[in-house]
Amino acid sequence: MATIQIAGKSIEDDEDGYLVNLEDWSEEIANALAASEEVSMDPNRWEVVNFLREYYMEYKIAPMIRILTKEIGKKLGKEKGNTKYLYELFPGGPAKQACKIAGLPKPTGCV
Repeated sequence: MATIQIAGKSIEDDEDGYLVNLEDWSEEIANALAASEEVSMDPNRWEVVNFLREYYMEYKIAPMIRILTKEIGKKLGKEKGNTKYLYELFPGGPAKQACKIAGLPKPTGCV
């Protein structure tokens, strides 16, 4: 494991750049992670990141892309619950990239 310097703090991350400790996450850290992924946070991206964090708190797992689109569609509406929309927000992969920014573990399975 390595450490990264974000917002004047040493944060532990894994070999893929995902935070090791969920408690290390903050909006400031999310913005820094997003910048490192070349993603500019806006209200739509925050909506997905916050959804992922809520989902993780409830189920203790980061959702695969199919589950992510289905659940976002239920909560945020059909126009946002589709892969085209999510890939526009997170071109590096909605599940993988958004989970990294949300401070969650890398999703398993088909991402």
